[in-house]
Order: sequence, then C-alpha cells, then structure tokens
Amino acid sequence: MPRQGYHHGNLRQALVDAALGLIAEKGPQGFTLSEAAKAAEVTPAAVYRHFAGRDELLVEVARQGYDIFGALMEYAFDDGKPSALAAFESVGRAYLAFARKYPGHYKAMFESGLPHADVAMAAQKANEVLERAAARLSEHIPPEKRPPAAMFSAHIWAMSHGVVELFTRGGARSPFPAEDLLEAGIGIYLRGLGLLPPDV
Repeated sequence: MPRQGYHHGNLRQALVDAALGLIAEKGPQGFTLSEAAKAAEVTPAAVYRHFAGRDELLVEVARQGYDIFGALMEYAFDDGKPSALAAFESVGRAYLAFARKYPGHYKAMFESGLPHADVAMAAQKANEVLERAAARLSEHIPPEKRPPAAMFSAHIWAMSHGVVELFTRGGARSPFPAEDLLEAGIGIYLRGLGLLPPDV
C-alpha cells in the first residue's frame, strides 16, 4: 500500500518542508534525497515526480527563501517611512530576523552554492529593496556627490551578513546584541560616506 504521506495535497511543498528541517540540522549538502523522502513520508521514487535530484530541491528551497526574504525586506522598508534612516535600519534588522526565523532557507540561499536563474531572479528582487532604501537615504545629496546606491547597499548587505555569521550563527560572543552591533556599524559607515550628519 502507498505510504500515508503520498496522499497529502501538495507533495512538492511537503518535500521542501522536509528539506528545510534537514538543511537546518545538517546543512544544504548534508542530506540525501532519500532522507527528504523519508521525512516527507513518501517513497524515494515519488520525489522524482517533482525534483530531478537534490540540487533541484535545494534550488526550490532557496528560491522560496528569497521570496520570503524579499517580502520581509519590503515590509521593513515600508516605503521609506517614518524616515529614510529608520527605514534603512529596519531593513538591516529584518536581515537578522530572517536568519533567525528561517535557518533552513538561509542556509539554502547562502551555503548551497547552486547558481540558477530562478534563484538569481529572486535574489535580485530582495537586493532591489535594499538599493531603493539606499537611494532614498542619499536623495538629499547632489547627484555629482552622491555615492552609488548599489555600492553602499552592497556594503550594508555584507555587514549584515557578517553580523549574522559571527554573532547569530557562528557562536562568537559579544557584550552587545547583534541588532545594536549592526545599527552602530551602519551609522558609522553612513556617516563616513557623508550620508548622515555627525549628530544623527
């Protein structure tokens, strides 16, 4: 008789959900497709109706992760309200919150090393939110003196990622919360670029 899991309404998503648990526990390269099938309570053969292999399953997990990530960033940005700086800092905090709440997605996105057009497109949508926040923050500077929004948004992304890796996931200790470290780093960096006055 078919196993019970075979009958659930969305086997493809059930496999993604199973993979998320395995990725959070073992990393994106630490599990097999058979283990994902077992966790989803289906036969290994049933998996191949939806995914050609583990890499294809990882791509779907990463793509969904970037969709969630982008939506959280968009919500945090809130069209630049209540101020450009507050919105920019809110986007940075959303990065930390995503890494904590969605560890399986996070690892699939940043640790699987699988280049794929669908993943790249979803990643670009998330990046565009940060670039828009950066552009809004620099609107008060004359165009000829304005740093490229793509450049300093990339720097903030890298800073956010570093804080996540060291102090949220990496086990490094700090007397300060990760959010405070990131906010202070963003402030110092933005003042260095002349985007914030010294007293803000």
